[in-house]
Amino acid sequence: MALVDLSVVEQRYRAVLAVLAGASVSEIAAQVGVSRQTMHSWLRRYRESGLSGLVDRSRRPKSSPSQLSAEVEAVVCELRREHPRWGPVRLVHEAKRLGVDPVPSRMAVYRALVRHGLVSPRQRRKRREGYLRWERPAPMQLWQMDIVGGVFLADGSEAKVVTGVDDHSRYCVIASVVARPTGRAVCLAFAQALQRFGVPEEVLTDNGKQFTDRFGKGGEVLFDRICRDNGIAHRLTQPRSPTTTGKVERFHQTLRRELLDDGVPFEDLAAAQAAVDAWVVEYNTRRPHQAIGMACPAERFTPTTDSGEQLLPLRLPGALKAIDGQVIAHPPSSTPDLDAQTPAGEQPQRHPVNAEQPARAWSGGPVEFDRVVPASGNMFVAGRQFWLGPDRAGMMVTFWADTDVIHLLVAGVRIKSFRSHLSNADLSKLAASGGRAAGPAPLPPTEPGTAVEVDRTISRSGTVSLAGRVVLAAEILNGRRVTVRIEEHTLMFFDPDTRELLRTRPNPISWDRVRHLRDARPAGPPPRPSAEPVTVQRVASNSGVIMVVGQKVALGRIHARAIVTVHVSDTTLTIELPDDTRVVRRTTTQPVRSVKAARPRKAGHVS
Repeated sequence: MALVDLSVVEQRYRAVLAVLAGASVSEIAAQVGVSRQTMHSWLRRYRESGLSGLVDRSRRPKSSPSQLSAEVEAVVCELRREHPRWGPVRLVHEAKRLGVDPVPSRMAVYRALVRHGLVSPRQRRKRREGYLRWERPAPMQLWQMDIVGGVFLADGSEAKVVTGVDDHSRYCVIASVVARPTGRAVCLAFAQALQRFGVPEEVLTDNGKQFTDRFGKGGEVLFDRICRDNGIAHRLTQPRSPTTTGKVERFHQTLRRELLDDGVPFEDLAAAQAAVDAWVVEYNTRRPHQAIGMACPAERFTPTTDSGEQLLPLRLPGALKAIDGQVIAHPPSSTPDLDAQTPAGEQPQRHPVNAEQPARAWSGGPVEFDRVVPASGNMFVAGRQFWLGPDRAGMMVTFWADTDVIHLLVAGVRIKSFRSHLSNADLSKLAASGGRAAGPAPLPPTEPGTAVEVDRTISRSGTVSLAGRVVLAAEILNGRRVTVRIEEHTLMFFDPDTRELLRTRPNPISWDRVRHLRDARPAGPPPRPSAEPVTVQRVASNSGVIMVVGQKVALGRIHARAIVTVHVSDTTLTIELPDDTRVVRRTTTQPVRSVKAARPRKAGHVS
């Protein structure tokens, strides 16, 4: 028997006839392999239009409000033809600036470009989950620096560009064309940027020889000296980790695409520098940046020279000379009285030594000297090992040493202290091998009522160790790196980057023990309170009352001994109950001191 292929319409027609003949809709739908709703739809369409009603119908909607109009599509395509490097996000931004209404969506613009053959559709690569994306919360906190090639001159040589961008704003602070990227050329570009914009808190670079001697003989390069003299923390990437300086690397890609890849060589270094300067002005002030919400970098950048935050003058080594025809103006050799500018009880954050002047001659007493942290993070100095960890590899560490104690400082901040093993003869040898006479000891404040800060990592149980005591922070913060602000009666745990307050606890440590805390330093401004409510748990008493931030809330005896969750904000207490949610106005200003509820005693337990 030959098999006969039935068309879709014929199969539907037979199914409809079977139902009209008295068969069950559910039975016929199961035989055909469709739902009951589809079977009823076929019956309705057959009754309305006969056999033609069983033909497939178009699913196209009657109207598409989100579809681009012909006029908007023409504007988008013309912008793309004029600027072939603009993608859908940039085209949407430019269409909005031109007053196009309604503003098209990114995907609508992309589909229009595909229809007109202006882009080639391709599958987007899946982002790697291992990438950690980060950004400093304010400008002038971190600069990323690097060197890029591809600047070809008419004589056939290739010049380089020393580049630097502000991490928060993506503002280009350095774009200096040099014939050879020597250490002095890089430092000259860096020094000019410091004079123009001010001193950043940190600088992030790779491990190039222009920036560090991390893998050399442990000496100090000129770039590290500038950072040390101005209190800049110099941070280095791990080897073969270019994504750590991803923002400046992405800046290089934009520089190549929009300026250097045209293939036309520059006449000389001056012409190349002029072209780069003109492009940087466009990049900083007029070109929208997708990573910062299509804002221009200049809208998010504020140099410290304009904001008045530059408290100390810039100090540059006298060895820095003019290079490649560039001239640098050295600051005056006189140094203001730092003691008059520093509040009592606080240590200045930048070294008061003027690098233009020779180091102070040693005639006895404490000695200061500098060393670079090796890749292992384990330093061997003066016959003793000092562990600083691989995270500080390549950083310049200042040793303050006398016969009683040795302090280690990074960018003017004390990070460790040790009992000294040195004699006067050892100090004399250190002074003769590059040391200098030291100033006062970098100790934290010792007067009761002042505050100090230390950095700690919270354990899995939510505790930290302070002065030999285990102090509870919060279990929810386990494994997190925090800064602890120690006041006379209070401990404040806050995020070291955002200074957002996380928890507050009473201080169980006497002030005599606080004076000897490891890694203690003078406290900065108080942390800012968290804008998010703090979630805590409480056990209701036998009468159905809970105590939160010093405020009693009556829930009723029906909730006696129950564990309830409370969301504590600045103005309200939101209590989650099994049957509803109750909001109570907060009447106290006492901070949250405990998060977890005490477990209720078992029945029959005698205390």
